[in-house]
Amino acid sequence: MTERAPAPAAPRPSLPARVLGTRSERLAESQPSRAGRITAYVVLFVLGALVSVCGSFVQTLWTPVGLLLSLAATGAVFYGGLRVTGTKLGAGAAVAGWFLALMVLMVPRPEGDNVLWPTIASYAYLFVGSVLGVICATLPTRSSGFLGVPGPRR
Repeated sequence: MTERAPAPAAPRPSLPARVLGTRSERLAESQPSRAGRITAYVVLFVLGALVSVCGSFVQTLWTPVGLLLSLAATGAVFYGGLRVTGTKLGAGAAVAGWFLALMVLMVPRPEGDNVLWPTIASYAYLFVGSVLGVICATLPTRSSGFLGVPGPRR
């Protein structure tokens, strides 16, 4: 009686591939409807602004854990916008809301109050959040149109 050697096991996917899905799985997802995408863009813009406001206070309140928490939330909103809409514009809408809210928060008030003080944590929040936005807005999408938005059907 001869024993057969066990067949080699399939390679186990990496942790990011298990969490986020493989590239082929992400590109095979169906595209949401036009009305669904437009609604998602508006919601993502508002959500980006809310995460910006909350992150501005959290990163100052609980340094350094608050900085990591606010950056994780920021990256999650940006990447979620990309995945929900399937377009680069989905991440861009969240980035635009995030950045616009930060611009408002950086203006000093007449009373002398600031939300974002010139500290290392605030600069790190601005810089790393911007880098996360650029990374998420340049990831591959499910469609090949301009900014990943599908064109009209022909």
